[in-house]
Amino acid sequence: MSTYPSASVFPPLPVGGTPLSELQKEVLALKKAKDAIILAHNYQCEDIQGVADFVGDSLGLAYKAASAQNSTIVFCGVHFMAETAKIVNPTRRVLLPDLEAGCPLADYCPADKLAALKAADPSLYVVAYINCSAAVKALSDVIVTSGNASKIVGQVPADRRILFVPDQNLGRWVSGKTGRAMQLWPGNCYAHVQFTPGALLRAKAAHPGAPVVAHPECTEAVREMADMVCSTELMVDWCKRQAADTLIITTEAGMIHRLRKEVPGKTFVAAPTDRCSCNECRFMKMNTLEKVRDCLLNGTPEITLPEGVRAAAEIPLRRMLEWSR
Repeated sequence: MSTYPSASVFPPLPVGGTPLSELQKEVLALKKAKDAIILAHNYQCEDIQGVADFVGDSLGLAYKAASAQNSTIVFCGVHFMAETAKIVNPTRRVLLPDLEAGCPLADYCPADKLAALKAADPSLYVVAYINCSAAVKALSDVIVTSGNASKIVGQVPADRRILFVPDQNLGRWVSGKTGRAMQLWPGNCYAHVQFTPGALLRAKAAHPGAPVVAHPECTEAVREMADMVCSTELMVDWCKRQAADTLIITTEAGMIHRLRKEVPGKTFVAAPTDRCSCNECRFMKMNTLEKVRDCLLNGTPEITLPEGVRAAAEIPLRRMLEWSR
């Protein structure tokens, strides 16, 4: 008989929060001395979120990166996110604590394959999820995030045929919400597709009455079981509005820390997979607080881009920021 892992349960944070560690204090001092801003994605570990100037989703982080006045941006996320910061704010030095923190979803869509497809059919209007390389952004007409994809797709000229890259699950969800037919690139997020209907059913059975929120990168079968499907940023507001004391969160487990901070008094259940009690992206977790300290001390690893690629990628990114307002 198979034994499945139970979901990890996170009770409310203690009143007053957790004191800063000595390493966190060191990082904060270095940040000030180096004129740096630390931007962290919602999926980063708790101690990194604790020293960040801003914690958010890809859309919020893009706005923050674009407006940053500090000489250095330390981007705690994965490679394409740090590239995005460099694209929209090229005069700042952008550091990524671990240069190997990549994104398998972005790797599904190599720029040369997209370029070949566009050459074969120049009529395609390329809508690219922000989870892609700078080179793919440079080939795209507009960029989207999970938080604004439906709004952006709704503004694409009705006579254009859309190619949505690289996440087919997000693309299918957006197509359903907008009624817009799209050609979908065959890619997915390895972490979000690990959530299964069976695992979610077991979590719901263990926590009767707990509402479920899921990220749109999940499969359609999982999304259909959720009470709400939305970006991580919208998850915060949705959780605040729920009367239930316990909520099931179906996305990367790092999101739980931000929810515990911003939605006090509730218990959060990290939706399990069939193999683990909570689902973490191993690439997001490659960044550590020690690496944040070291990159501030050494000024490396730094994100650099060929200017031609950067400038071309900035056009669809700026279009996204404008259309999102």
